[in-house]
Amino acid sequence: MSLHPVILCGGNGSRLWPLSRDQHPKQLLALLSGRTLLQDTALRLETVPEVAPPVIVGNREYRFLIAEQMREIGRMPCTLLLEPEGRNTAPALTLAALRVLATDPEAVLLAMPADHAVQNEEAFRAAVTGALPKALAGRLVTFGVVPDRAETGYGYIRRGADDEIQEFIEKPDAERAQALAASGDCLWNSGVFLVAARVWLQELGRHRPDILAACERAFGHSREDGDFVHIDSTFRTCPGESIDYAVMEHTAVGSVVPLAAGWSDVGAFGALWDLGARDADGNVARGDVVALDAHDNLLIAEGRLLAALGVRDLIVIETKDAVLVADRRSSQSVKDLVARLKDRGRRECLTPSRVWRPWGFYETVDHGPRFQVKRLMVRPGAALSLQMHHHRAEHWVVVRGTARITRGDEEFLLSENQSAYIPLGVRHRLDNPGLIPLEIIEVQSGSYLGEDDIVRFADRYRREETGAG
Repeated sequence: MSLHPVILCGGNGSRLWPLSRDQHPKQLLALLSGRTLLQDTALRLETVPEVAPPVIVGNREYRFLIAEQMREIGRMPCTLLLEPEGRNTAPALTLAALRVLATDPEAVLLAMPADHAVQNEEAFRAAVTGALPKALAGRLVTFGVVPDRAETGYGYIRRGADDEIQEFIEKPDAERAQALAASGDCLWNSGVFLVAARVWLQELGRHRPDILAACERAFGHSREDGDFVHIDSTFRTCPGESIDYAVMEHTAVGSVVPLAAGWSDVGAFGALWDLGARDADGNVARGDVVALDAHDNLLIAEGRLLAALGVRDLIVIETKDAVLVADRRSSQSVKDLVARLKDRGRRECLTPSRVWRPWGFYETVDHGPRFQVKRLMVRPGAALSLQMHHHRAEHWVVVRGTARITRGDEEFLLSENQSAYIPLGVRHRLDNPGLIPLEIIEVQSGSYLGEDDIVRFADRYRREETGAG
């Protein structure tokens, strides 16, 4: 028997805008430490014996960034299952079970959302190892967080004798939350599950055979590409359902095990204030922040000086393209603000100022009618695709490193302070043959500067979608 961590890497964290965006969700951000939430999750079981490499189930749009983050912490190779479209946690866990059972018929899966935080990881590991006998005996185990307050933002699980699940309780109002937290037999629903893979598939087949059939069909036609397993597009027809709703609320073999490990789903900025290191005035500050006569604020600056004077209980988040100012008690409502921005077609809720690609990243420095200025970083040995644009020309200036330029039939090198012009309609490629990161300033000019104005002729990363590089 091996324990296989299954990291559920979906979701976008709209309550953490503008740090989190649709195209750069919260699990890929370093919100609480020097590592991202995904990286912390992948390392959570590193001292547990007989733990297999993680299986990560996520959106294909984030595949290169997920892989890079796993390489940074030494967790590659691992299995990256790429969904063509998110269908919630029950199908995601099912894909992982089908993959793991192909090589380990006795596998036990620990399903963990990639965007949660655990302060006491030793206690988390102890809870997991303590629950293993139940999973090996055929129980479907979920972990219920011991509540330390009345919380309306979480669902609850009522625990019976021998850790049996008595009932699931939806997110309560304030009065009922107080009663549930004080009852002694109700736990927060953590969304973490420990199950034998074959038992999960058996119970899913009993309660939701339609989900099982759809996952088996899509997984059976999956395609492997280097580090990635692309799940077939028929997965889009799979019913979207959570693990709780699909199986746990109906099964007769469900158990809930108490978890007291400083768990948080990092669902809103209030959680960052709760988990952060507060100064003598109760402020949690990150970045270039100066506070005077300010108390109990969350202050995050990504690029500029953030100065706070005479304010209390605020959330102030500064990024390169957006600033959020909110009452700390309104942190759960940030998602409503994001919905308003989407209704108005604002790109700031979709893309971050820094956009990651398999070769590095780009970020917009300035833009206006018929021009755009970007900063590009290309990793050593990496290359943009061989491409052409219909509506824009580009001028590249090397700031740091060495660039190899393909322009039409030419190929040449540029070093620091040298530049090259790429006319409209000319095939071109930029790559980094050096040993240090290549930094480029790119000036675009033309009638249309959208990221979909690109024709790829060759791409070492086998990308099909449009986008820079």
